[in-house]
Amino acid sequence: MAESIKIQIFRKMDAEDFTKALADPESRAQTGSGTAMTAAVASALLQRAARATQAERPESERVAYIVRNSEILRSYMVNLIDEDVKARGPYRKALKDGDPRGIEAAGQSVGAVCAEIVNMMTTALSFLEELAELCPAEEKHFVAESADLALAAIRASMRFCVHWGNKSSEDTRRYVIRRENELQWEQILPSYQRVIEKVEK
Repeated sequence: MAESIKIQIFRKMDAEDFTKALADPESRAQTGSGTAMTAAVASALLQRAARATQAERPESERVAYIVRNSEILRSYMVNLIDEDVKARGPYRKALKDGDPRGIEAAGQSVGAVCAEIVNMMTTALSFLEELAELCPAEEKHFVAESADLALAAIRASMRFCVHWGNKSSEDTRRYVIRRENELQWEQILPSYQRVIEKVEK
């Protein structure tokens, strides 16, 4: 009799089951899944602030653009919850086969999900900078809260990228991944700070 394979769809889980899965050392859900969920919540709050702004500025094409793209971000981040899990499958197989080149190639895919979260949440912060000036005062706290969560997702994802990069057998690759994340963080942090300054002004 063939062994049955249980496929878990983490993005469909409720908060209770998802966080339990994330806490389980045997779970396939790991950092990328957790940061993708955090990024999805950040995107949802971004969209909430954008919709509040749109209600006051229905004629603004730019605000309508942010509303549309915040939904795209939210949906994309939700899908990345399971993409992170899928990316680890080839890596586990390469480890089992003991193929160094296969391990290196598959390992890059594992880090790619967290790298994508960093890139997309950087885009979210650029939207939040705009909304920080336009959003109604009563709803502006959503802008800051979205920025807080976006920054948390970015920082945690960067830590994982560096951790995973350290597994590379190439010294140059390990250095490049670490340095790229340092430089990206230096660019991202001022954007976050501008959002908070505008909200709190």
